[in-house]
Amino acid sequence: MSVPRRLPPRGVFLRHVARNALIAFPIIAASLFLGVLGYHVFGGLGWIDSLLNASMILTGMGPVDRMNTDAGKLFASAYALFSGIAFLSSVGVMLAPLLHRFIHRFHLEIEDGLDAAPETKPKRHRH
Repeated sequence: MSVPRRLPPRGVFLRHVARNALIAFPIIAASLFLGVLGYHVFGGLGWIDSLLNASMILTGMGPVDRMNTDAGKLFASAYALFSGIAFLSSVGVMLAPLLHRFIHRFHLEIEDGLDAAPETKPKRHRH
């Protein structure tokens, strides 16, 4: 299989970015919803405070309110572990097209550099 000698058009790249965002945003939204609901039910927080805590944990900033019940503490612990994986995975999905394009461009530059290099063969010296 041969590698294309140029980058895909910008429109194809933007479609890849949009597709990956459509995959990542529902995961982030569902994770946030789960956190808000959990902090409200298990932590006894109001809706706005639950949103604040879930947002802060999901983005890795840390908790805002202290959990006073065992159920709240267990939920906060499980949600923090889940959030670390869910958020970073979603960011990875969103950044994948950018990284892919960068690597593709870098690969093409390397290939072009190799193609442009003059052929060098060792010269024979006559004695």
